[in-house]
Amino acid sequence: MTGDRVQIVALALARCSPADVPEDAGSEQLVRSLQFLDAAVDPPTVIAAGYGAGILATVVGGLAVGVAPTAVRLPLLAVVLCAAVGVIHAVHRLPVLFAALQRTVALGRVPSLVGRAVLRMHVDPSEEAAVRFTAESGTGPLARSLRRHVRGAEGAKKSGLQEFAEDWRQWFPALPRATTLLAAAASAPPTRREHALDRALSTVLEGTQDRLAEFVTTIRGPATALYAFGVLLPLALVAVLPAARAAGVPITPPIVVALYDIVLPIALFAAGGWLLVRRPVAFPPPTVPASHPSIPDRRWPRIAAGFIAGSLAWIVTGVVVSWARPVVAVGIGLGVTLLLLARPYVSVRERARAVEVGLVDALYLVGRQVGEGRSVEGAVGVVGDELDGETGAAFNRASAVCTRLGVGVERAFLGEYGALSDVPSPRAHDAVTLLSVAAREGQPASDAIIATAAHLDRLQTVEREARHELAQITGTLQSTGSIFAPLVAGATVALADGMATFADDGSELSPIPPETLGLSIGVYVLVLSVLLTALSTALARGLDRPLLAYRVGGALCSASVVFTAAVVGAQLAF
Repeated sequence: MTGDRVQIVALALARCSPADVPEDAGSEQLVRSLQFLDAAVDPPTVIAAGYGAGILATVVGGLAVGVAPTAVRLPLLAVVLCAAVGVIHAVHRLPVLFAALQRTVALGRVPSLVGRAVLRMHVDPSEEAAVRFTAESGTGPLARSLRRHVRGAEGAKKSGLQEFAEDWRQWFPALPRATTLLAAAASAPPTRREHALDRALSTVLEGTQDRLAEFVTTIRGPATALYAFGVLLPLALVAVLPAARAAGVPITPPIVVALYDIVLPIALFAAGGWLLVRRPVAFPPPTVPASHPSIPDRRWPRIAAGFIAGSLAWIVTGVVVSWARPVVAVGIGLGVTLLLLARPYVSVRERARAVEVGLVDALYLVGRQVGEGRSVEGAVGVVGDELDGETGAAFNRASAVCTRLGVGVERAFLGEYGALSDVPSPRAHDAVTLLSVAAREGQPASDAIIATAAHLDRLQTVEREARHELAQITGTLQSTGSIFAPLVAGATVALADGMATFADDGSELSPIPPETLGLSIGVYVLVLSVLLTALSTALARGLDRPLLAYRVGGALCSASVVFTAAVVGAQLAF
């Protein structure tokens, strides 16, 4: 949703507020969050929007209470009032949540930002030049913040780097130490400069690793609790719901639907948000713009394909488990649509990753060739012949562009017809920018190119280790949402159906109809697949929409098929 649309929605909800909000209302945290997001609304508008959303939720809930059976009106009214309060609080906290999520993604780029400054200082030890290069060559909140401080430091005989680091100290304590080392390297003799630059990069890398390790240790308990009380226990109780009346518990279909399809999903969503805002850093995939030449302009063919897949799923499911048709049709239809919509973005990123795989080796080879007296342009052609894969092909194309158009290294890679012009890899673009600087310096820059390769290798290693640290938690969440939970849910629904039949034959129980129970649990399974998969993806890579859509789409398809297969298999077994 664009900023303009957010502003329109917020203003519309604010008009529903029952009271005016003072102009100085809003916590300091809310003010900072809106500033960080560059939001087009102020804190009083957000607070008024929360009250307006609460009023609307109360009105809608009141209508539901009015048409509900008399026996459930009182508990439903309590749920509506609690939900209204929750809506108010959620609207007030959403800017803080979004700011925290964007900030963690930005902090994942701290090693890259410091790395660019380090690499630039390997070529030219000027702190001011390195800081300007780092600010102008970057994107995102970190680069914008650095550019603001660089502009503020103009004419003050300072680079603005220390002020920038102090701004971010609260969220990344290692950053001021790294920038201090960068400043010291600028004035250090050549023999000590290399050590200071290496220590600057090592400081942010170690800071990233330490914060991630601490985060993983901290969330193991909450993640286990979410898994146990949000997935295992609710699914285990499904099988005994039909017999609850025998124990004197008045379980009715509306209560089951409210519990599994409203209360539990809201609780899981809140728990997932709590975990996400405590994540210190994230390493998002490269951003692929919708204008990329590999992204189709028309979406309707993929949406139509998803509709066809959902229709076929409705027909096939009707043959084996007729009551499950809505669940499977929605799961397959929506899942296929998301997969098809996100697949072009994923393909572009796969190519970018393939280029990055051989980038370290390519830079080492270029540095060695330049050290032997060859020009950077000539070294690029040699590396293209020696390397295989996408990296070698990119260097070959760049060499051909250099020869045919007579342009420099930077335009050969990043220009209109450049080899990497349609490869959205900030890391590869940074390396090429440094190569272009080295091309102007000549043979003395060979050591800087080799240092670039070494630093890039360390950055990639830190990201791999970070994902490995989170792999156990994120892998469990994703496999639970797409396979384990649907499998257990399908088996327990079939078991509950068997227990309901036995109860009808042997006692006076009034069981929950199997169709109602199966549908409500099926919806819960789909919601689980979305929430758990989105949480596992966001913990590791941030809230990246194409990646979330791709993985959630796959999880929906998997959960729909596994749930139906488990129901059929368990019915045959029972």
